[in-house]
Amino acid sequence: MFDESILKTEERAVFTLRSLYARHGYQPYKMSKFEEYDLYARNKDFLVSDSVITFTDTTGKLMALKPDVTLSIIKNYKDEPGVMQRVYYNENVYRVSDETHQYKEILQTGLECMGEIDFYNLCEVLRLAVESLRSLSGEFVLEISHMGILSGLLNAAGVDKDFVEQVSSLIADKNAHEIPRICAQYDVPQELCDKLVRFVGVYGSRDKVLAELADLCEGEEMEAALQQLKDLSAELDGWKDSSRIRFDFSLVNDMRYYDGIVFQGFVEGIPDVILTGGQYDRLMRRMGRKSGAIGFAVYLDLLDNFLSERTTFDVDVILLYDDDADLALLDEMAATYMKKGLTVSVQKQVPKKLSCRQLVRFNNKGVEILETND
Repeated sequence: MFDESILKTEERAVFTLRSLYARHGYQPYKMSKFEEYDLYARNKDFLVSDSVITFTDTTGKLMALKPDVTLSIIKNYKDEPGVMQRVYYNENVYRVSDETHQYKEILQTGLECMGEIDFYNLCEVLRLAVESLRSLSGEFVLEISHMGILSGLLNAAGVDKDFVEQVSSLIADKNAHEIPRICAQYDVPQELCDKLVRFVGVYGSRDKVLAELADLCEGEEMEAALQQLKDLSAELDGWKDSSRIRFDFSLVNDMRYYDGIVFQGFVEGIPDVILTGGQYDRLMRRMGRKSGAIGFAVYLDLLDNFLSERTTFDVDVILLYDDDADLALLDEMAATYMKKGLTVSVQKQVPKKLSCRQLVRFNNKGVEILETND
């Protein structure tokens, strides 16, 4: 039987998530490391970063190392009425690191559900997002928002595109203080300004948020979004870990691409968003597709900062030996540790960058424990 304990944290997460998605009928999706640069140039606003690594291939085409998976999947998707296409992926993407500001290869896993998205499909994807977070840590939070609320609020006022971008950024930062200044700059009616300021504070338990939204929503678009949130909240009430699923309307994505439900997930020990997703029907339309779509990605590179007790050390045992050691006995000793489920590195000297739970020296009579780390 395959022993998952020998896998590194990131590898174990890939194994677990892949199994989870496959059980729900999602099919593996593989793609090339490269795409024509034009695909990303046309959709730069959709990308996490607009910095893309490019090169010219042997045919003279400008190519790019892929910074995103979703765009590639949509590019190859064909509308098929009445049929849902469910795919999952484990792919490397190439982006600029927020920490080092240098290009970084990032392992990403996720899924996409494409077709005539209904309430069942929405709940299925959210449930898989919750189960993905739970598989990483028992301590997690999933935050959900709905782009229809904010877009309805702004569309009703017929405000300027630049205003929308500035206010969206302030809402994402929970910066209510600056909103009146921007509203005054664009001659936005006081009533709308007051609603936007209140909108920034709409987050927390689902019942609390729904009550606050009821006072803010008016018009067909906003009322439809609110009703969907009510239906969703009622569904979530029956889920395990329901209390870990919250509504937060500071969660804002680009309204040129996203509509409907958007969400993000956190786990204890990692300060950054580790899971992000949402409905992107508008992106599908922009790329010439008639179907809807919803999906999410898990950023596995962040797991380097989320190590379990077992993966605190590179190996369980470093087994040191001398030139005169009986190699048959040494091999037998190493095998004894391995049969106990421990990882062993046999060395003549302790490597500088290899940490261990226990440092042991072997001689032909047995072993001497030199150091034990807890």
